[in-house]
Amino acid sequence: PSNLMYNKMWHQTQEALNTLLDKEIQKMTEPQRNKVLVFQMLATFYIKYVQIFRSMENVYDQIVHPQKRTLIRKILDGVMGRILELKNEMVELELTEFHYFDDILQDLKLAPQQLDVPIPRYFLKERLEVIKGREKILARILKECGLNLPDVKYAVKSIALEEAIKMIQIAERARQGRLRALFMKQIFLQECRAKEIKLLGQRLADTGMAALQIQKVWRGFHQSKKTVREREEEMVFLGMKPPPLFNEVSAAIVQSEKVTRLRNEVQMKHEQSYQEALVNIKEDLKLMEGPDIKEHLQDQIRQWFIECRNLTGTFPEYPDEEEGGSAIIFSNKTPEQVIEDILTNQEEEEKLKKKKKKEEKERRERRLKKGKREKERKTTKEKKEEWKMSPSLFLHLMEEGNSLYKDMWMNKDESWNFPQDFDPEMIKEEKRKELELEIRVQVDELMRQELKKLKLAVNKEIELPIKGKKGKKGKGKKGKKRGRRGKKDKDLTADRTIESLYRELVEEGLLIQALKVNLSDYIGEYSYLGTTLRQVAIEPMPSLLDVRQLITLYGILPLGSAEVHEKAPLVKSLLLAGPPGVGKKMLVHAICTETGANLFNLSSSNIAGKYPGKNGLQMMLHLVFKVARQLQPSVVWIQDTEKTFYKKVPQSEKPNEPKRLKKHLPKILKLLRPDDRILIVGTTQRPFDAELQSFCRVYQKIILVPRPDYASRYVLWKQIILRNGGVLTNALNISCLSKVTDGFTQGQIVKVVKEVLTDRRVRQQSHKPLTAVEFITIMTTMNPVYREEEESFKNWYAKTPLGKKRIMSLSNNGNKEKEKDKGKKKGKRGKKKK
Repeated sequence: PSNLMYNKMWHQTQEALNTLLDKEIQKMTEPQRNKVLVFQMLATFYIKYVQIFRSMENVYDQIVHPQKRTLIRKILDGVMGRILELKNEMVELELTEFHYFDDILQDLKLAPQQLDVPIPRYFLKERLEVIKGREKILARILKECGLNLPDVKYAVKSIALEEAIKMIQIAERARQGRLRALFMKQIFLQECRAKEIKLLGQRLADTGMAALQIQKVWRGFHQSKKTVREREEEMVFLGMKPPPLFNEVSAAIVQSEKVTRLRNEVQMKHEQSYQEALVNIKEDLKLMEGPDIKEHLQDQIRQWFIECRNLTGTFPEYPDEEEGGSAIIFSNKTPEQVIEDILTNQEEEEKLKKKKKKEEKERRERRLKKGKREKERKTTKEKKEEWKMSPSLFLHLMEEGNSLYKDMWMNKDESWNFPQDFDPEMIKEEKRKELELEIRVQVDELMRQELKKLKLAVNKEIELPIKGKKGKKGKGKKGKKRGRRGKKDKDLTADRTIESLYRELVEEGLLIQALKVNLSDYIGEYSYLGTTLRQVAIEPMPSLLDVRQLITLYGILPLGSAEVHEKAPLVKSLLLAGPPGVGKKMLVHAICTETGANLFNLSSSNIAGKYPGKNGLQMMLHLVFKVARQLQPSVVWIQDTEKTFYKKVPQSEKPNEPKRLKKHLPKILKLLRPDDRILIVGTTQRPFDAELQSFCRVYQKIILVPRPDYASRYVLWKQIILRNGGVLTNALNISCLSKVTDGFTQGQIVKVVKEVLTDRRVRQQSHKPLTAVEFITIMTTMNPVYREEEESFKNWYAKTPLGKKRIMSLSNNGNKEKEKDKGKKKGKRGKKKK
């Protein structure tokens, strides 16, 4: 039943994708001028693609049919890449990294949670063995070097025997004293009760009055309990409180997890049998159908020889292996069609030569004319230009996958294949084509020899060496010269293995162990008023989940998928700027955890004193980026990156040479190719100390990480208290706590919760529930992030290239609106005069 469910889900997702592709192709042809309408169009496409991506990722993770999974993976990568392309389009249009879709989500009747971009599970699932193996090697090297410090929860001190006995005696005496005090208290209370009975003896003699008193107390207690229960039920009904046993794991969830594990095992088995079948079926076809294919190809080529001889009077020239051999001539064509093509090609070649000469002259004339007119028309063209979407590299991939789905799977009868194993007939079709190509190469060699013999026998022609071969030699010489010039890029460690280089980097502390932190652990809330604030010309501070979204789009998705990284808009470097304690370091570790990437630490404090001198620095960078390329995906982290770009180096920092990497980083970025899944991530608390131009030249994308707003603080307090063993009761006012802690960061909140919720305090919760005062008293010793500091980050960001463009576009829009208003006023005055 679950197979049917996921198949149905796949068919529904494909239908949604098909309609969306049709809409997008239609919209791309329509010219657009209004920026607001263009953004709405891009945003709706983006939201719909995210929904398709979520369901497609779920299908790929759970479906067990190996041939379906290969097609779904292809489409999944296409959708992922298209999301990144649309994000890039929106950034270029709005000139900001953060976008708000409140109004569009309302129109589509979607919750903000549905906007969250999921991280494909196959990033880790398909590389699990490799990642585990690498972690074991890293742990072993760290242990051998003594670099891995064990996590000791409590510091154990050794003390003398006499001191230990004294401590035990003190503790025992204190225990006995407490027991004695409790016993004396009980005796005292008994005496008090006896006195009260003597004084009130006459009153208690009336049993009716006593019963009435008991009834009164009990009814009051019963009613208060009832009202509390009814209030709780009402709050649950209104959605103000979670239902009882909400946080407990239900039996259905446990069962679903068990089923997913079983499905993963079935996936593995089916994939193994599919890979074995690919080899076995090809070998069987080679034995059974190989000789027939060979004969058919030879007959086809011989017929071509004879037909060409009859029509042109000479035998044809046989295509080279580099050109593709006979496959070029017989690509889905009959021998008669091939001959017609030969005759038409000869005529066309002569015509093309004449046309090219004329076209070259016309082009020169046009260029001269255009050069003069371009300067004059630039200003007018910019105003009149219509918005056009940049060409997509993923639309074709998705259309290809969609057409394959329609041809192969849409109406396929699978009633015979209940366990969803591979389809042998489909494998045979694929392998026949492969086999034909392999046999064609052998046949081409034989037929070239046969053609030579025919020429000798019939025409007595001797094949002369082709003139073009000399040219090839020349090219080879040029290639050698280029090789001599390119000595700078030579491998400095060609004689060493990757394992030895990996070990050296770990020993030097440049390759570090990433902390096991998921991106979902970066807790926050959505910004619900982003669009409304922008409409009133107020730039909202991004929410924590907006930041999390950008980390997924710019960091995790490209690093996780090689195909997406090659074709999507390339992001080589990323800067996370924000006050201390907002989770910048955590986000770096989360990128590594979610993609299984290696983490290299090139912070100025970490590389100080290592690999000294120019040659040493060159060797260090060579080692880091060679290992990063070989064991990709990789993240190169530069903590406190403003030190690398200091305007003026402080006297205390000069011995560490913090600016060592400044000149080398731009060169490294130029050398990174689309197939290198390497991301340079910088984190900074004081970006204003850095030289802005060189800073922005290195970091392609700059993300401001803000302090948490009220909504995010509310979620943070709740989650962190629960994670540390706390229990939420009515005595703990989280809303008040969130309001009071305005300006405090996530790091400070976590620190406070850990300080309050000690093991002893967690045990006391049953009779002494948590209160907000306990947390606030510790908070008073900490300094929050003030508004002035937040404004300084905003002002600094306004000086970055994207920030400048944003301000310019907003001022231009404001000027245009003023001009329109003036025009309307003038028109009204003219009418009044008349």
